[in-house]
Amino acid sequence: MQIARGVYALGHRTGRSAYLSAYSRAYLLDDGTELTLIDTLADKDAHLVLEQLKKLNRPVTDLKRILLTHAHRSHLMGLAHLKRLSGATVCSHEWEADIIEGRLKARPVSLRPDHPLLVYPFRLGLGLGAEHPPCDVDRSLKDGDRVGPISVIHTPGHTPGHLVYYWPEQQALFTGDDVVTWPRFGASWPGFQLDKKQFRDSLRYMAESARRLAGHNPPVAVIGVAHGDPITRGATDRLHSLVEAVTTGEAVV
Repeated sequence: MQIARGVYALGHRTGRSAYLSAYSRAYLLDDGTELTLIDTLADKDAHLVLEQLKKLNRPVTDLKRILLTHAHRSHLMGLAHLKRLSGATVCSHEWEADIIEGRLKARPVSLRPDHPLLVYPFRLGLGLGAEHPPCDVDRSLKDGDRVGPISVIHTPGHTPGHLVYYWPEQQALFTGDDVVTWPRFGASWPGFQLDKKQFRDSLRYMAESARRLAGHNPPVAVIGVAHGDPITRGATDRLHSLVEAVTTGEAVV
């Protein structure tokens, strides 16, 4: 599904596979010369990514870089397979690299049930330290870095090395788990943040960074969330209203 010029949203939209991955999303970006992938979904064989490449008549070797938002398995199960096929440069924050490379397990979240209860199975998976095929990280990213046309924003809280990516030319913001639209629109899922205060601060910093990097108004035309359907209408207003609700305590995180 194309959501902006050169931006394709990947992931199961319906059915059992969609639910088992918590409606996870990856995003394939085409800047006119090279392809960049943000996250790699929950299937080890990466078939959804490979299918999209085929639709675009692009060989897998055109995939030059893979940017990871964070080291939870629903976003990197296909990573090792895609790395082998494409030779793409794998990028993440250094604080996520040990988990991606298989030396550490992801830090567990509390197993105490919270609403929405539809996401409880995924809390259980994180709590039990579910694993993924390990893959080497080639480049560490930090706040303010630029990777091709993409700007990097560090938003710790959900995980210590959580990254958000912004493509100013397309007004496209890729929020990882900082913003979700399944099973409802919100700031991640309550109880999934390792540091709630840091997470709230990061949300405001993310919105401010997009505004600063854009140099125009509105700064965000589309939001690529990591769980649920992307936001393609009223993106800036919806983002700012969510940030305000979280920072004022009206929304639970």
